Amino acid sequence: MTAISFYAVETDGAITRILPGKRMNEGTPLEEWADKEIREYLAGERRDFSFPVRARGTAFQCAVWDVTRAIPYGERRTYAEIAEAIGTRAYRAVGTALAKNPVPLFIPCHRVVGKTDLGGYAFGLEMKRELLEMERRSVERSSLSDDFPF
Repeated sequence: MTAISFYAVETDGAITRILPGKRMNEGTPLEEWADKEIREYLAGERRDFSFPVRARGTAFQCAVWDVTRAIPYGERRTYAEIAEAIGTRAYRAVGTALAKNPVPLFIPCHRVVGKTDLGGYAFGLEMKRELLEMERRSVERSSLSDDFPF
């Protein structure tokens, strides 16, 4: 498994992009806050983010992103389920909207899969597999600790 890293980009007081890789310069205080939470998420120590985000897109893209944002940590939905949730059968258009997601992880598009395969991912299927596997392991660890509270 390769080490996954992402960093955040701020514009006018909100995170507007989350990109794969490592930050090459000093970030703003907001970017540093977001980067810290992203590292915690990638370590399986965080499930939600608290930094402000602004994702701009078409009305259709925003509808897809809203439904995708609601997918619980460790769970998956199909492109068809996302399409149905927004009242369309255009599941391929859902995939296209997810490919334009400016803030992956915050809008967890890696949790959207095909009916019979992983589907696609803007940053490659290997990264998608690793993100899904990281969430699966984190969920398993937390369910074990729930079973054995001592």
